[in-house]
Amino acid sequence: MTAEVKPSSPPLTERQEARRRRILHASAQLASRGGFDAVQMREVAESSSVALGTLYRYFPSKVHLLVATMQDQLQHMHTTLRKRPPGGESASERVAETLMRAFRALQREPQLADAMVRALTFADRSVSPEVDTVSRQTTAIILDAMDLKGQPTPEQLSAVRVIEHTWHSALITWLSGRASIAQVKIDIETVCRLIDLTSTDD
Repeated sequence: MTAEVKPSSPPLTERQEARRRRILHASAQLASRGGFDAVQMREVAESSSVALGTLYRYFPSKVHLLVATMQDQLQHMHTTLRKRPPGGESASERVAETLMRAFRALQREPQLADAMVRALTFADRSVSPEVDTVSRQTTAIILDAMDLKGQPTPEQLSAVRVIEHTWHSALITWLSGRASIAQVKIDIETVCRLIDLTSTDD
């Protein structure tokens, strides 16, 4: 999360980006209807009107594709959150509100949420760049909600990492039926108090 950004591939052309967007949209649609197992690469290719070989050039596996789908979903959430930022008085309240709003967005599409979280869980080292992108996106959402006056301190970044881990774990326990929404809210609000312990200006 705090590491330097590695050199990436050349930017996609407008046509390539449009193709990538179609692929991600098809992935999300299939996952929304049938979860992880419903996302078959051949069906994704057909739904997005790309050749199967082309699809594999963009995403080498279903796990790569679904992790990228999660990053795309988080990016949409981040845009929405920026348009309507949280209104809590303290940084911890704002982050808790933001994460619960993100959680409820995922709750509206439980099959999609389950597919994306399973992909993250299955991801091996080959998917590290995509997983890192999801992590950076989540970090950016939390830091935006904190609304810091300057750069985050190492202690604040450490708190953010723990909050991320807790949010991810809460999502897994809810999806598996082992935690209620009420319990998730309590856990998120509790872990977000770490921010107050690391605060330098609140």
